Amino acid sequence: MDLQIEKKLVEKKINPTAMRMLVLDLLLKQHAAISLSDIEKGLEPADRTTIYRTLKTFEENGLIHIIEDGTGTPKYALCLEECNVYKHSHVHVHFYCITCKETFCLPDSKIPDVLLPGNFTSMEMNLLVKGICDKCKN
Repeated sequence: MDLQIEKKLVEKKINPTAMRMLVLDLLLKQHAAISLSDIEKGLEPADRTTIYRTLKTFEENGLIHIIEDGTGTPKYALCLEECNVYKHSHVHVHFYCITCKETFCLPDSKIPDVLLPGNFTSMEMNLLVKGICDKCKN
């Protein structure tokens, strides 16, 4: 297995088990966010529970983030480098293509500041744009 994958896990203080390395390798090869069932298909015959626990560990340690794209199925995507166990930095737009059904992170498209009234405290923000991706348009 790739030493770079092991290094990335160690940097996030995640024990680099064989399954964790396989899941990270699969995530690194994706061009769009991916669902648990798609990860499971890509790693057959791996155990669904083990994959789910791996994803939970990755999310808790700032390696991946979860995207709710309105389909009812959470998607997983790699985090930005500045994410860690204490804070995720995902104030960017997510795009859901209605044609190919893929969900993309658009880190260069930032969510604008939202002024909240009084004692409201923002914990996280998510902006989802639905439309047709550049691949499907052509």
